[in-house]
Amino acid sequence: MNLKAGLPYPLIKDGLIANYPKLEENIHTDILIMGGGISGALTAHYLIKNGIDCTVVDARTIGLGSTCASTSLLQYEIDTPLHELAELIGLKGASRSYWLCKDAIDKLASIAAEIGFSDIEMKESLYYAAAKKDVAALQKEYNIRKQEGFDVRYLDEDALLQKTGIAAPGAILSKHGAQTSAYMFTHYLHQHNIKKGLKVYDRSPISKINHNKNNVELTTENGCKIKARKMIYATGYESVNYIDKHIVKLESTYAMVSEPLSTPAPFWENDMLIWNTADPYLYMRSTTDNRILVGGRDEDFYSPKKRDQLISTKTKQLVKDFNKVFPDIEFIPEFSWTGTFGSTKDGLPYIGNYKKLKNSYFALGFGGNGITFSLVAAEIILDELLGIKNPDAPLFSFNR
Repeated sequence: MNLKAGLPYPLIKDGLIANYPKLEENIHTDILIMGGGISGALTAHYLIKNGIDCTVVDARTIGLGSTCASTSLLQYEIDTPLHELAELIGLKGASRSYWLCKDAIDKLASIAAEIGFSDIEMKESLYYAAAKKDVAALQKEYNIRKQEGFDVRYLDEDALLQKTGIAAPGAILSKHGAQTSAYMFTHYLHQHNIKKGLKVYDRSPISKINHNKNNVELTTENGCKIKARKMIYATGYESVNYIDKHIVKLESTYAMVSEPLSTPAPFWENDMLIWNTADPYLYMRSTTDNRILVGGRDEDFYSPKKRDQLISTKTKQLVKDFNKVFPDIEFIPEFSWTGTFGSTKDGLPYIGNYKKLKNSYFALGFGGNGITFSLVAAEIILDELLGIKNPDAPLFSFNR
């Protein structure tokens, strides 16, 4: 599956970080993780840290799927607002989902410190009303978040303009968010864990998978055999190729990064993460090298040809969107790209066992919270492998 096109800024900025070998021999491993992006890397980290033998195999060069196209905003807010999610699955489960994402941000920061990865910054997050009609829902969202213990503040139109310079009818200011580079984080995780015994192979597409009663047997395109006791699918949006249940709607999204600005960051109040209530929503953040990243303008289709043809048009639209919010900041786009992402019926990921495929688990962090949900997936799957019943697993099961 073609997951991206254009010039993803993380790949341009950091290039090819490390080399990993192709799989060119038959191997046995306790746990096979298919997919070496951020989901597979976090899962492998949890397994290796707990003494579980595992191997990562990726069809591409590591990180060149959805991971390098990620804009890497870390937020506890998921694509479905908390008050809407509560109506879908109940307040208890909805609140717990949000808290898991909030806690995941802190855990990601701890893991980054543990492996010596410095490109993660804690940030405030501003969620503003794109139109007056959105204010009632925004206030409802604020009230339920406040009720559930999140550190939030409501800004009316005057307070928002005074604090941020943004002319909008209202906003929720959250104290808990972060930004990182999913691409760099992935490589740091792999390099750290290779020293601990992890085996990572890339450019080794799997052509055949047999789920047996007691194990899983895989064959690569070049004929190498892999035998594993258990297998974890961490192939992101490509996982739809292995599941006969409709669980995700594939869509196309767009992003761009400016030329370096002549004025030093922060470009706005506290250098916060910014997004809005529009559908699809507009979002923006700064980068570590004095640029601004902007994304949005999603399309409800997955067609690489259609998606890629729109990069130029979408870039121009995103520039206009940004200029409406910050008319005094000159935004000159330098890198633009597009990628595939997926939305689910409730905005939640799918994690855990899929009964039709024996001895397998899935770590599918669909939606806008792919990185935080990947950490949640790693924790749940680790518990499953250790025979521990994880109380949060039912929230993300295939049978929910």
